Amino acid sequence: MRRGSLAGVAGESERRQGFRAVGVMASKLAAPVVAKRGGGVLVRLKADWAAVVGADWGRTAWPMSLARDGALKLCTRPAAALELQHRAPLLIERVNLYIGRRAVTRLVLVQGGAPPRALEPVRPAARFPEAREAEALDRLLVDIADAELRAALARLGRAVIGAGG
Repeated sequence: MRRGSLAGVAGESERRQGFRAVGVMASKLAAPVVAKRGGGVLVRLKADWAAVVGADWGRTAWPMSLARDGALKLCTRPAAALELQHRAPLLIERVNLYIGRRAVTRLVLVQGGAPPRALEPVRPAARFPEAREAEALDRLLVDIADAELRAALARLGRAVIGAGG
């Protein structure tokens, strides 16, 4: 092993791998600090909350804090608190599976209002179709004999155009 060179410090298998992304090394260096403070797990959990517990529960309850004793504090809508209490084992299992270890042992439910704005799905505002788009839609529907069906398809077409699809 040579002193003063990275090749001498790295093991034989590490030298053969070539270049590495800086993010991997930075996360390895920062991992002990983040683990000591416990914030990294909660931040990741908040970011992926709806994917972890499902869209329905993601809109109904959201994580507030994770204590060292394994208590995950969830803010929940009052109407859903009882059902959430009954489904607690399932949610704990999903969260622990996401984290990769048994970090959550129990849920602490706090009844609250609406979820933070960051957790609410963002929908783009609908727009009105431009004149050329409306004319093209009308040309497509001109051959439909049933007036009700034509009007329904026209509304659907305008909604699709307004949604950007």
